[in-house]
Amino acid sequence: MSPCSSLFSLLFFPVYLASEMPMEGEPSGLIRITQLFLLSTAWGMQIWVTFIAGFVLFRTVSRHTFGLVQGKLFPFYFYTLLGCTFLNLAIFAAYHPRELLSTRETVQITLFFICLILVAINASWFSQVTTKTMLKMQEIEKEHGLGQEVGNSGQREAYQLLKEKDSKYRHLRQKFFKFHGLSSLCNLACVICTGVNLAFIALQLESL
Repeated sequence: MSPCSSLFSLLFFPVYLASEMPMEGEPSGLIRITQLFLLSTAWGMQIWVTFIAGFVLFRTVSRHTFGLVQGKLFPFYFYTLLGCTFLNLAIFAAYHPRELLSTRETVQITLFFICLILVAINASWFSQVTTKTMLKMQEIEKEHGLGQEVGNSGQREAYQLLKEKDSKYRHLRQKFFKFHGLSSLCNLACVICTGVNLAFIALQLESL
């Protein structure tokens, strides 16, 4: 089976589960705890990686070190998030047959599915291309004594000059920002999807 077929099967398995294998009755306490744990784990990772870790690293370590850390962190982050989202969707789909979905439940399962697709695209394509392109850029930057500065301080003119003189670097830079932007947009959309689903579940709690 090709990688594309495997990914397709992974994404649509929860939909199959909802239509063919609906669970009877209310989910047990263990199932509820499992789903809340998976959802809160995904949300916590997304908030930390998206809004905290990157900004702290960018302001405290060199640009190349920052890039290398992110390159190692993102695959683990995306695949862990993919697993959490897949299990959340599978659990939700199993206890909410498609023909019995309310409007709120339809929104929830749609958000789970959108997040699953976007994380899968990020894990298998956008983040990989971004990391590979970044490494090629770093090789060129090292040849010109760049990459050891912290943040945006001090070397903006040098980077601009390198971009103007080296067409290969200019092409890599354009490719990097394109895929980095797409990856960031997908990740931000997933943050929103997970946050809304967490809010839906919180609103259904009888008490704190």
